[in-house]
Amino acid sequence: MPVHSPSRPAGQQLMSRTAASFDHWKHLVAESFVPLAARTADVDGFRGQLRSRVLDRMSIVEITATSHEVHRTPALIAQAGERYFKLNLQLEGTGLLIQDNREAVLQPGDLAIYDTNRPYTLTFEQQARMMVVMFPCDALSLPPDYVGQLSAVRMDATGLSGIVGQFIRQLSENLEVLNGPSGSRLATNALDLVSTMLHAEMDMTPDRMKPQALLAVSIREYIEANLSDPTLSPASIAAAHFISTRHLHNVFHESGTTVASWIRSQRLDGARRDLRDPLHAGKPVGAIAARWGILDAAHFSRTFRDAFGVSPSDWRRGG
Repeated sequence: MPVHSPSRPAGQQLMSRTAASFDHWKHLVAESFVPLAARTADVDGFRGQLRSRVLDRMSIVEITATSHEVHRTPALIAQAGERYFKLNLQLEGTGLLIQDNREAVLQPGDLAIYDTNRPYTLTFEQQARMMVVMFPCDALSLPPDYVGQLSAVRMDATGLSGIVGQFIRQLSENLEVLNGPSGSRLATNALDLVSTMLHAEMDMTPDRMKPQALLAVSIREYIEANLSDPTLSPASIAAAHFISTRHLHNVFHESGTTVASWIRSQRLDGARRDLRDPLHAGKPVGAIAARWGILDAAHFSRTFRDAFGVSPSDWRRGG
């Protein structure tokens, strides 16, 4: 979101905004998510409200609006910067999500995920209320192409998707208290739950996923489990999976990133969470960096500032 982008360390204040007109609504929607084209058959009678909070790299937005539709077009995608996933939880009314030639009719309690880097349409024929969780594609341990296999697939309120839906519903009902370290921890927990749910939805079986996608998931899980090891490298990761380093680099290239940058981003995100975590309040900054496999304190400070715009010490103090 341009005002407090989930890709930057932002304030966590709760924002509540009511549209003064449909043109104002189009502005609010674009500001809260990514640029979208919106239409309604009842411009004069339209009513819409947004309640939102940014937690680290994740934004949580509750939307209440009368009949309208939004479109993510190829032209708008061409203007895009970072790639996001959006997870919708339908709370009231009915919504229709279309992406990748799939359609999901969402009833209260249903979840669906979609990708801002590919065209999509959301239609609400009557008044509806929903919760939208938006986060960068690299915030999940799953490769983006893997998640893409589930875009516009309805996940009903049973099993793990039901648990995740209830968790997100609780977040929506408590937006005003989601702040500070506890809010950051809940954001991390929410994304972990989403990853787990998506794993379960695909059943992680070879007949549902391409072998390359299975390998990508396995590699990312291995990296996450070994981030504290300062010797973690493309060579050691490739050896653990009985593939060449060239093959490893190709796996990440298909996801639009590199092995080194993904390791770095995971380590920095972990350190950033720990710096605000009361459980680590007594630990020096260098010790927290080392906990995530970064032994050079000066290098950690430089890369942290480059990534988040503030020094580790300033971030810890709430700067």
